[in-house]
Amino acid sequence: MGFMSELGQLLFLTSIFFINFMARITFSPLMPQIEADLGLDHVAAGSFFLNISVGYFAGLLGSGFLSSRITHRGTIIISAVAVGIAVVCIPLGRDLRTIRLALLALGIGAGIYLPSGIATLTSLVEQSHWGKAIAVHELAPNVGFVAAPLLAEALMGWVAWKGIMILLGVSSILLGAAFACFGKGGRFYGEAPGIASAKVLFEQPAFWIMVILFSLGISSTLGIYTMLPLFLITERGMERGWANSLVGFSRVSGIFMSMVAGVLNDRLGAKRTILAVFVVTGILSILLGVLGVPWTAFLVFVQPMVAVCFFPPGFAAISSLVGPSARNIAISFATPLAFVGGGGLIPLMIGMSGDMGSFGTGIAITGGLVFSGAFLTFLLKQGPVPSDI
Repeated sequence: MGFMSELGQLLFLTSIFFINFMARITFSPLMPQIEADLGLDHVAAGSFFLNISVGYFAGLLGSGFLSSRITHRGTIIISAVAVGIAVVCIPLGRDLRTIRLALLALGIGAGIYLPSGIATLTSLVEQSHWGKAIAVHELAPNVGFVAAPLLAEALMGWVAWKGIMILLGVSSILLGAAFACFGKGGRFYGEAPGIASAKVLFEQPAFWIMVILFSLGISSTLGIYTMLPLFLITERGMERGWANSLVGFSRVSGIFMSMVAGVLNDRLGAKRTILAVFVVTGILSILLGVLGVPWTAFLVFVQPMVAVCFFPPGFAAISSLVGPSARNIAISFATPLAFVGGGGLIPLMIGMSGDMGSFGTGIAITGGLVFSGAFLTFLLKQGPVPSDI
């Protein structure tokens, strides 16, 4: 199936992923206001993202059981509606415990989407176009990184953070209903995780390497991004409006760099693309944490330009490990721990570093971990797709 003939449906899936992603990251630019409203310290703020990531972990692990019963299409619809309901409940929570439960539910609802989304889009186009198709899908987080701080800053002049979250929740519910009426693809069942399929997957060294690489890839993007506004405001002395605008505009490059990475993956292969991305991203992340204010704006722009290039080759590498029916299983096993580590523990570590007096130290440590991950790509061997999974 041709890439261009299915572009409309790819964009439909991308729009669902966009709201899914926005619901999880918009807390980042809103966090200074949320901290003041709820009386939180930096560690508690960082734990918001850990709650989401733990829920995401559970959602990813359970996604195969769901899609094996209601198809990938049904799973995508339920994910969009569940995310919407959870996001609406967060600002309505009367205490921090209730909000944490809603954050956990948000993570679960968001987590069940990704395996079915990837399985659906890779079924729409031929394997020779996977890099470009996944790059289109990756426009969602890349545009989300731009839109979240800019939208939050624009709307905070009119409504409080609670109103912004309700708006996102309602949008997700409406988009899920639209996909139920007009969406195409995903009308096949996934494969539920089982002992036999897990055993075959876990016996592949390449699978475990990809788990680590995904954790580092998420650390360099989502992990740093979630705490970046607090870093810029409290440690680099920026005004909230300038910090959110800087973070938002710095992610514009990701919109086209993801497509560049998709093309490079199709030409150079996943291994060499990931190697180059991790070396450069690790160095830039370290410099962002240790260099002074004169370099801050430059590094805030350049670091994400390279970091986002990991995901098209990363998803292509995971998808090539297994057959079509089990592709969702590979993703649902590989990404949960990656999101808990990169999207949950890393923000918590950076928040703890901030409470100890230096957000920059936490960011530099993250960069060192990413740089070290480049050496793992030498161990990444991708052979033919196994026939028994």
